[in-house]
Amino acid sequence: MTAHNPALNRRLRRRLAIVSTVAAGGLLLVACGGDDMEGMDHGSGSSASAAASSTPTAGDNPAPGAFNDADVMFAQMMIPHHEQALEMSGLADGRASDTEVKALVEDIEKAQDPEIRTMKSWLKAWGKPESAEESMPGMHHGSGGMDHGSGMSGMMSETDMKKLRAAKGTEFDRMFAEMMIGHHEGAITMAEDEQKNGRNSTAKKLAADVVKTQSAEVEKLQKILDRI
Repeated sequence: MTAHNPALNRRLRRRLAIVSTVAAGGLLLVACGGDDMEGMDHGSGSSASAAASSTPTAGDNPAPGAFNDADVMFAQMMIPHHEQALEMSGLADGRASDTEVKALVEDIEKAQDPEIRTMKSWLKAWGKPESAEESMPGMHHGSGGMDHGSGMSGMMSETDMKKLRAAKGTEFDRMFAEMMIGHHEGAITMAEDEQKNGRNSTAKKLAADVVKTQSAEVEKLQKILDRI
C-alpha cells in the first residue's frame, strides 16, 4: 500500500497544471494559426478577384472578336463620310422648303451621328487612329466629288458644298437630293466592300445597316427629285 505523501501530491498537481496549460496553449496556437491561414486565404482570394476584375473582357470591347485592315479602313473612311452627310443636312435649316426633305434630314442625323460615335469607339478599342490620313499620309478627303482612288466615293468637293450653301428653297431641295443620292451611293459602295472583305462581325453588321438604310433613303430622294 502506497503511503500518503502530501508533498508528492502537490508536485504531481503542479505538473498536471503545467501540462494542461501547455496543451491549452497548443490548442490556442493551432486555433490562431487556423484563423491566420484563413485570413491569408481570404487575402489572396481578394487579390485574385481584384486581378480578375481588372482584366479586360469581351464586354469592354464595342466590337469584340478578330478584325482586319478592311474593318479599320471602313471605320476610318465612313466617319468623315458620315460627318459630311451631317454637314450637308445641317445646311437644310433655313434653306430647305420641302417637308419630305426636312423629314429625311432628321432621319439622316438620327442615324449617322450615333454611328460616328460607334465607329470611333471601335477604332479606340482596336488601338487604331480615327483618321485614315494618319494611316495613309497624303490622302485627301472630298478632293474630287467621286474620289474612287482614295476609297472615299461620294464625297462632295468644297465647290459642291459652296453651291449647296448658296442655294435656298426648291433649288436647295433639288440640289440636296441630287448630292445626297451620290453621297449615299458612295457610302453603300463602301459598306458593301466591308461586307465582302471585313472580318469583324460588329463592323459587318453596321455595314449591312448602312446598305439597308441608305438604299431606302436613295429611293425616297429620287422620288423627291421626280416630284419637284
